Amino acid sequence: MFATLILTLILVGIALIGLSFNLIFRKKPFPETHISHNKDMKKLGIMCVKAMDALEQKKAKENSKNKYDNLQIIKNEN
Repeated sequence: MFATLILTLILVGIALIGLSFNLIFRKKPFPETHISHNKDMKKLGIMCVKAMDALEQKKAKENSKNKYDNLQIIKNEN
């Protein structure tokens, strides 16, 4: 049982070193995962959901202003 534990720890250690090889030995920076900071996502036109929602809300607000600018109140004469 002790040998199995040691073997498991060694295999997990080798796996971790293999997965983090570029970070440890080549000193490459970890890729940016946040959408708004990732230049490749910007090239594809992909935006953060919050930023996209803010733009859509702004468009909707501008459209509603223009839509209701020319309304006139009609008096109902009974």
